[in-house]
Amino acid sequence: MQTYPAPAKLNLFLHVTGQREDGYHLLQTVFRFLDFSDRLSFVLREDAVVKLHTPIADVPEEKNLCIRAARLLQQKSNTPMGVEISLEKHIPMGGGLGGGSSDAATTLLVLNRLWHLNYSKKELIELGLQLGADVPVFIFGENAFAEGIGEQLTSIDLPPAWYLVLIPSVHVSTAEIFSSRELTRNTIPITIPPFSIWQGRNDLESVVCRMYPVVARYLAWLKQQKDASLVAMSGSGGCVFAEFANEQTARNAFQQLPDGMRGFVAAGLAYHPLRNFLEE
Repeated sequence: MQTYPAPAKLNLFLHVTGQREDGYHLLQTVFRFLDFSDRLSFVLREDAVVKLHTPIADVPEEKNLCIRAARLLQQKSNTPMGVEISLEKHIPMGGGLGGGSSDAATTLLVLNRLWHLNYSKKELIELGLQLGADVPVFIFGENAFAEGIGEQLTSIDLPPAWYLVLIPSVHVSTAEIFSSRELTRNTIPITIPPFSIWQGRNDLESVVCRMYPVVARYLAWLKQQKDASLVAMSGSGGCVFAEFANEQTARNAFQQLPDGMRGFVAAGLAYHPLRNFLEE
């Protein structure tokens, strides 16, 4: 039984540029994959049963994105096959690191192969968008500049970097943040190229910091790290991160974490580890 990675992502910046009539927000962001992953394994069944061996507390199976992805692909393809999925969870939930979306994307990519469906990347991205706005980038497979609701993706080359990611003990509701009256939705769109990631910001950050003061405290601590080139919140939070030029400076900062602060150090990836999965 082979195990497959579902990497975390960071939003190096996140601008809210408007809102559609259907309520979805228009965004601009840069997604970066991290060398920090959930792990999934799959055992095929021939009776169309889709089952999760590793339930997650407070997440009903029918709402688990792995199960939803498998059933969506099953329904789309009319395959008679089923699957048993085991999920080894490392990416914190409700942290803005895209764990559930990444799990869903890896499920689609792997089952597309194991079930011999031969869907294209474009077709899988369209399916993924039905599961969530962050799912497409994990199928796209490249660090990307994203627009629209996050599904209009342009590959972007990012320099090597290391990240210290901190995990405040809060579970931030994305829907709650995006529905806040305090959220500004009129950031002027930028063009690619040229732009500087380091001139961007996360428009959700101030709202989250007011609602969850611990996130503001973690950000303030990261901003004291002199070797950090970029400090921001990822997605709708509450995880926050600092970017460093090399592993040693990132680990030096990690060693100075105050008691009670949790986090991890990870390299930024040049691309998703399953990037070539559809072509192999």
